[in-house]
Amino acid sequence: MRAAKIDVNQPLIVDALRAIGVSVQSLATVGKGCPDLVAAKGDKCWLIEVKGPKGKLTPDQERWIGNWRGTVHVIRTADEALKLVGVL
Repeated sequence: MRAAKIDVNQPLIVDALRAIGVSVQSLATVGKGCPDLVAAKGDKCWLIEVKGPKGKLTPDQERWIGNWRGTVHVIRTADEALKLVGVL
């Protein structure tokens, strides 16, 4: 099994969220289009797909998101992540 590939900005996003008390778990090893992260604080929970500045969803990711009966957030920066959870 090969190591899961993560976007270069993912550690910055994870660190920013954890710094404000958000729990973050990587789902990168799940593969098959599953989002990169699950994050939570209190009664709020977010599924997050991390993309680089010009990154696009893969066909597997589009399929997974299309079949998910909830929201998946595509995040490119730490500021976008902080805005998502209501800090910025």
